[in-house]
Amino acid sequence: MNKIIPAIIAGLFILIGGAGGFYLKNSGSANASTAEPGGHGKTSSGHGEEKKGDGHGDKKSKGGHGGEAKSGSGEVSYYRFTREFVVPIISNERVDSLVILNLNLEVDNSVSDKLFSMEPKIRDNIMTTLIKLSNDGDTLHSLTDVENYEMIRALILANLQDVISDGIRNVLILDMAKQDL
Repeated sequence: MNKIIPAIIAGLFILIGGAGGFYLKNSGSANASTAEPGGHGKTSSGHGEEKKGDGHGDKKSKGGHGGEAKSGSGEVSYYRFTREFVVPIISNERVDSLVILNLNLEVDNSVSDKLFSMEPKIRDNIMTTLIKLSNDGDTLHSLTDVENYEMIRALILANLQDVISDGIRNVLILDMAKQDL
């Protein structure tokens, strides 16, 4: 009996914490989408939540991560993918390591609405590019080389612009990690 009561209390706290987190997550996104001054209620991630910039970002824009900015051809928003990209690094016909990338796209607001529905096609295009880079040599092997970093960004952007000809301005690599197996 002495061991059952702490287990029940711990289970209750886990359930209460999960319910509270779920409530806060859902109430925060509902408030953000209804308070959107532009009336769209659409996010940079396509899920109904608008984020404001923090001053970091591409030289072309005045906004930052997850924000929007005015530019020569219109407003900019950032599309966040629902999952990271996991790329296997193969050497000697076996998986040697995994590279995990967290990417965002800097896009014009004119295309931000259709990106969510096109995410499977966009993810496929990016994964194809990353697999090609994985098989080409040292690009994904040395993640700290700035030239490789910029080449990854440039190739992904060029291939994405084949799928969506207008509106994608930049590929932002937010996180990159390598796990040796």
